[in-house]
Amino acid sequence: MITITNNILTAKFSEIGAELKGLSDGKNDYIWPGDDIFWRGSCPVLFPICSGLINDTYRLGNKEYHIPKHGFARNMEFVAESVEQDAVTFLLVDTPETFEQFPYRFEFRITYKLSGKRLVIRYDIRNRDGEEMYFSVGGHEGYFCPEGIEQYDLLLPEKQTLVSTVLTGPNTLGYEQLTVTEDSDVLPLDYKYFAVDALVFLNFKGDHVVLKNRDNGRAVKVSFDGFPYLLLWTKPNAPFICIEPWCGIADRDDSNGQFETKQGICHINRGEVFVREHSIEVLD
Repeated sequence: MITITNNILTAKFSEIGAELKGLSDGKNDYIWPGDDIFWRGSCPVLFPICSGLINDTYRLGNKEYHIPKHGFARNMEFVAESVEQDAVTFLLVDTPETFEQFPYRFEFRITYKLSGKRLVIRYDIRNRDGEEMYFSVGGHEGYFCPEGIEQYDLLLPEKQTLVSTVLTGPNTLGYEQLTVTEDSDVLPLDYKYFAVDALVFLNFKGDHVVLKNRDNGRAVKVSFDGFPYLLLWTKPNAPFICIEPWCGIADRDDSNGQFETKQGICHINRGEVFVREHSIEVLD
């Protein structure tokens, strides 16, 4: 476990998955620590796919590849390339194992840096291959809600009608839509929304949300400029809510499996670097 601090916040990380395992201001813990009852994860990083593929399979050209839901990065050991008092950078590079699932040479760096009451999370993905590289990347941070999520509101950056695209299976999106709020800037959280696994917002308006306990004011702001999709997920009665900014999305249930034309897929040429940042800010 690696720990960084700036005397306001303290963050802890596992080298497996370069996963954030704790964020505290000394009074409150803001990240779900994981357990064997609800969910062992805390904040897995999703790469090189977000969500899943039909039959865990995709095609590049005429060749088929198989990759598990959310990709392989979350289960691999990263190298702590740089560790400072208030920042850490983790590195993952391709291996023969990854090449069987994802036929590219790459460098994937995840940098976490504390700045005041914010934890900034940066993804740097470099294409070391001779071909254009296709991929997705996203966060899956679980925020600790010890009183249960129904004591919390999600405050939106503007009034909007939130429409979730309904999942038709563990790995697939259909075309049915569920209206969650109408012309509102507040989403009161409710376990009923997660009977279909997750809320999937393909057209969210804005670049941040605030998770706030309506009784005691405990709050965090999650900012995600440059991430086109936003998902929310939890389990029945679980004391956490995942707020997930993604550059990528699940297969549609009528997908042809071709990776290059997959909805939401990202791509970079040889030598190029894809960069995205999002952040977690403690407000109380």
